[in-house]
Amino acid sequence: CRLLVARPTKGGFRVIDAFSRIVRLGEGLGATGLISDAAMARTIEALGVCAAKMRRRGVTRARNVATETCRKAQNCELFLDRVRAETGLELEIISAGEEARLAVSGCMPLIVEEARHALVFDIGGGSTELVWLRRSRDMGRIDTVSLPIGVVTLAERYGGNSVSRP
Repeated sequence: CRLLVARPTKGGFRVIDAFSRIVRLGEGLGATGLISDAAMARTIEALGVCAAKMRRRGVTRARNVATETCRKAQNCELFLDRVRAETGLELEIISAGEEARLAVSGCMPLIVEEARHALVFDIGGGSTELVWLRRSRDMGRIDTVSLPIGVVTLAERYGGNSVSRP
């Protein structure tokens, strides 16, 4: 769960507040197809922090997005209803393509001008987006793939409690 509050400046944006918390919303999703009550509670608590920060900062324009877990979960509507009722936030479920586009947009300032191509990885909890770019006047997307594998899905499938020594 991430929040970034920024104000526009001449050269871009100035960050005035931020928040990040690991909530593991997709925990157990692969086995049940559902967002668990515990995962909902953790996420709604974190989103409550975000909503409070947004109110304190007088945010007037926001885009609140949800990704892979909400694209897949059978009980996503229940989750969205709870988020709306308990935090006042309206979440928009974005497509994998839009998720990739936003990842590239956030990475553009980090790609050196000399690069003719770039590969952007967006590794989330439930999915990983890979975007292959070609440098032109503005970076043009060549291809995108969204894999339904993220850190939560891998940890649940193969164990993530310990790391073996080489």
